[in-house]
Amino acid sequence: MVKPEQPAVGMLDPTRDETGTEPGLLHAFRLTPAATPEDPNWDLAPNHGTVEVNALSAADARIVAAEAEVDFLDTDALPGDGTTTRHASAFRSDKLYSVQRIGPARGERGMITVDNR
Repeated sequence: MVKPEQPAVGMLDPTRDETGTEPGLLHAFRLTPAATPEDPNWDLAPNHGTVEVNALSAADARIVAAEAEVDFLDTDALPGDGTTTRHASAFRSDKLYSVQRIGPARGERGMITVDNR
């Protein structure tokens, strides 16, 4: 029995796949800091302020926001050799960021705005 190849986690593509089905409609989501500035969890990841993204779901909105952050693989800094820091994003923590659906998507899947005031 041959196992079908599984897509990589977090690599959603809002286009028609080989089965002919579409993954769903895109929506606009707002991610806002849920923790106070004094919360010790901010020591684990930086506060990027409020961001808006187009995504398939609230969980996908966290992934889209995390993908927009600079990763160690994108720079000449350590750690290297294929080590990524995407899993350590503050956007992936429900203790640091809350996600709210704000309406229909305004464009393609991805980042819309960042307000880091």
